[in-house]
Amino acid sequence: MAKRQQSKYKIDRRLGVNLWGRGKSPINKREYGPGQHGQRRKKPSDYGLQLMAKQKLKGYYGNIGEKQFRRIYAEAVRRKGDTGENLVGLLERRLDAVVYRMKFAPTPFAARQIINHGHILVNGRRLNIPSAQIKEGDTIEVRAKSKQMALILEATASGERDTPDYLEVDTGALKGRFVRVPLLADIPYPVQMEPNLVVEFYSR
Repeated sequence: MAKRQQSKYKIDRRLGVNLWGRGKSPINKREYGPGQHGQRRKKPSDYGLQLMAKQKLKGYYGNIGEKQFRRIYAEAVRRKGDTGENLVGLLERRLDAVVYRMKFAPTPFAARQIINHGHILVNGRRLNIPSAQIKEGDTIEVRAKSKQMALILEATASGERDTPDYLEVDTGALKGRFVRVPLLADIPYPVQMEPNLVVEFYSR
């Protein structure tokens, strides 16, 4: 887990933003990229802006791999409606994103880990696939044997972020319900996300 934590902070510094809005982020002290050339400022091209938008969105959801992210994008294109809105909707429906939003984990990386280890139930059944798509009305809860885990209890007690209104959560029972698929305006990103630029990137 230590290596994953280090990589997370490298993402923050490389992108120059506090991607998850955390107090521990090194960008709070050093607002420039890593390396000896990190403090150089240059105006990015249109391609550079589009690439940055893609990297921010991928990074925010636990640094999703390019192959998996392309599959999500292809599904967003296939669906009716605005592709950018479809894209963020699909990302928010991932089980690891829902567990993170419900504050059962402090980071998307931790959410992925507790799902992999079998600590999460969906509709009463254990599900250990972080990328699984959650449907409206699905219930998500922490398994009874895992409800005293320090990681989970600390996350639910944290005041770093709030639970968005497209989820219903009973913090005491460590159980929640996915009410609806959110729009971009509903999602509490700590930094500005631009899925329209991601669409432009893949449409080149």
